[in-house]
Amino acid sequence: MRSVRTSPSEAGSPGRPCAVWSRRRFLYALSALGIGPFFHSRWIVPDAHPVPIFSDVTADAGITWRHFNGFSPDRFLIETMGGGVGLFDFDDDGGLDIFLLNGGETPHGKSEKPLQNALYRNLGNGKFADVAAEAGLNRVKNYGMAVAVADFDNDGQQDIFITGFPNCTLYHNNGNGTFTDVTADAGLQNAGRWASGAAWFDYDRDGFLDLLVCNYAEFSFEGVAPKCEYMNVRTYCEQRAYRGMPLTLYHNNRNGTFTDVSRSSGLDRFVGRGLGVVAIDIDDDGWTDLFVARDASPNLLLLNKHDGTFADAGLDAEVAYDNNGNAKAGMGVDAGDIDGDGRPDFVVTNFNFEFHSLFLNRKGFPFEDWSRASHLAGLTQTDVGWGAHFIDFDNDGLLDLMIVNGHVIEVIESLQSQVKYKEQPLLLRNLGNAVFEDVSAKAGSAFAQNYLARGLAIGDWDSDGAADAIFTCIGERPVLLHNNVGQKNSWLGLRLVGVKSNRDAIGAKLTLRIANRKLVRWVTGGSSYLSSHDRRVLFGLGRLPVSRRLEVEIVWPEGGTQIAAGLEINRYHRIAEQVAK
Repeated sequence: MRSVRTSPSEAGSPGRPCAVWSRRRFLYALSALGIGPFFHSRWIVPDAHPVPIFSDVTADAGITWRHFNGFSPDRFLIETMGGGVGLFDFDDDGGLDIFLLNGGETPHGKSEKPLQNALYRNLGNGKFADVAAEAGLNRVKNYGMAVAVADFDNDGQQDIFITGFPNCTLYHNNGNGTFTDVTADAGLQNAGRWASGAAWFDYDRDGFLDLLVCNYAEFSFEGVAPKCEYMNVRTYCEQRAYRGMPLTLYHNNRNGTFTDVSRSSGLDRFVGRGLGVVAIDIDDDGWTDLFVARDASPNLLLLNKHDGTFADAGLDAEVAYDNNGNAKAGMGVDAGDIDGDGRPDFVVTNFNFEFHSLFLNRKGFPFEDWSRASHLAGLTQTDVGWGAHFIDFDNDGLLDLMIVNGHVIEVIESLQSQVKYKEQPLLLRNLGNAVFEDVSAKAGSAFAQNYLARGLAIGDWDSDGAADAIFTCIGERPVLLHNNVGQKNSWLGLRLVGVKSNRDAIGAKLTLRIANRKLVRWVTGGSSYLSSHDRRVLFGLGRLPVSRRLEVEIVWPEGGTQIAAGLEINRYHRIAEQVAK
């Protein structure tokens, strides 16, 4: 390993001091001497007039675009599912931009005006401007589902892959503010399939990103949709009325084209209704694996066998079914270390009365079902969950959890009085022992309102060191959230640039050690539901003095280990992969 001093390239806002108990000051004094813990932000005295954790800044930011789902008397299930969003820097100016993917029309669900996607450019002052038309991204070509952003050709520009029906679309970023549709040349049409979630990841460690596409179910707008009624009202049929589809894996040929390797990899054997997917090294062997959340089909834990094939360990890990042997209605999924043991744990959102799932990775199988012990089960019993993401919203070093919800049956309140059609988002604080406390009541006005929410993306769009969020809603405007509290604690941000590894460093593992604490984070592919996130990694540092200099161990996707040293707190750092000459 080589130790490298890096210099900051992007400055963030300095942390602001907060009033604390005298015991807290004593602990900080110990910390300054290197003999005490740094992470005690839970003991801060509340302000007399506390600000909400998040503010809904959608209107102030200038975001007016609305999603369209083709709602129709036919009640095609696809009408209930879409709403992808991506947070990424398309013009490489240092600010996260927003791409919003529209649904589409159905045979009897037409829009009064031409449908458009939106690309909101970050103007750097809390405002955004829609430049989708100038960028060549406004046209709706298919019924849209997911946004998967990555630099697939390692040219330094972020490209966009869109899933949907009956085809997918790949847009190449030209580096001048415009995009070109290269789907046909790349071979990524995924023709005739209803594609849902997608994840970029380098499964063979050749330095180029490959692509996993989740296909949901056999589907067509031709003919008659399955017909179901509740209380003599036509509504959407349950997912089991639609036959599932296999996964698709595309290998990057490193020349702008891709080859379908679903059969040779063994992934075409896994037929089911796939939705959310996250790519991460589950077993810490240096090769990126996959967790696929599936709807009334067993979840998949696909371990990379290093030879181009995958083996499903879902049964051994006890994540495929619930305790009664039933496959839950898995939608969104995310991975992160919530208990501080350095291994990735998993959250999966499900249908009402199934409650959402939390699986702790205890090093080896089976995983521990921590849904009840964490309080997640009780907090989500009546919800239908979609987007979910671990987020350290207060930068105390503990991963918290944000979830967005919304039902699919319009008459559900007549059938089950405790269940709502439109539902509230959840913000859950990690108390330090992988147990969650519901802090939604303090999270701001957006968490007191009801939505048909779907996609959720996390990213620090104003680069102040506090993770922000955006979520989409069926038939409505998205909701853009600004984090008001994360800046009060110290933080460290890293933007990794692969050289031998893929340029986005998807698959990298980062470890930060301070005193008796070890924080582990990963650069993942996919995650949440139909959405793409800020690729930068944020470490929350609690009340760590800003004068400290830190070092982070990086295990790159290609396998090399590097130490980034001399890192200043409250800044973003750009770290390039070192390659031996």
